[in-house]
Amino acid sequence: MATSIGESVASRKAALVSVLMLGAVVALSLGLYARLHTPSGRAPFTLGFSGLLQMKAWLTTVVLVLVVAQLLTALWMWGRLPRLSAAPPWAAHVHRWTGAVAFAVSLPVAFSCIWSLGFSTANFRVVVHGVAGCLFYGAYASKMLGLRMPGLPGWAIPVLGGTVFGLVVVLWLTAGLWFFTRSGIPLF
Repeated sequence: MATSIGESVASRKAALVSVLMLGAVVALSLGLYARLHTPSGRAPFTLGFSGLLQMKAWLTTVVLVLVVAQLLTALWMWGRLPRLSAAPPWAAHVHRWTGAVAFAVSLPVAFSCIWSLGFSTANFRVVVHGVAGCLFYGAYASKMLGLRMPGLPGWAIPVLGGTVFGLVVVLWLTAGLWFFTRSGIPLF
């Protein structure tokens, strides 16, 4: 019995290390590429917005709204919203789809940031934003792998999901909120 418990603990640790290592590789790869790549200084596309900043701010706001829906559906499914009854079966579908759409909406923002601006150290806000962006994709990769990795500790997915949520909030605060509080810049 002691051997199987020891093997179980070892397999949980190995699963957790694997998931976290993938996230670290993704985050570091994005950060290194953004830092070493020579930024173009121009938007590769704006998706109908008047400029790169407008596109980034609005799409990041959409991502924020979607991850708030993710948080609420996750809390509902885990019974952490005390005033609501058990989550209906469709809550899992809403959770999954809001996450998938949030990730898809984030991609043109990340591509534009990396391609046009690179990893800048111009000021503290920009550094925090760049680090949070790289960590977001690392945490997201870890969470997605963790969902399919047997043997992870029970706390791992909620912590990874919370990390993804927290990083989106940081990204929005350092880009979306910053943009929306500037005067003299067209909103669209």
